[in-house]
Amino acid sequence: MTFALAPGVSVADTENGTVLLDERNGRYWMLNRTGSVVLRCLLDGESPEEAARTLLRRFPDAPHQATDHVDGLLEALRMAKVIHP
Repeated sequence: MTFALAPGVSVADTENGTVLLDERNGRYWMLNRTGSVVLRCLLDGESPEEAARTLLRRFPDAPHQATDHVDGLLEALRMAKVIHP
């Protein structure tokens, strides 16, 4: 499954993560470093499972949280309608 930002959503990287702007309603989303890694993985074509593995390689100290983090972020982004498959 391929994920993409919804039309009207822009992304900017910062030194602490990523900021998403939904230009349709003016809402901002601030993602920390792990959220930024997950978002980039999904937008680059990785599945949620692959994104969790990438997250685990980058941040190996919390193996049991990687899948939960990916699933939680993906659900929040879908609910906000800023990302879609």
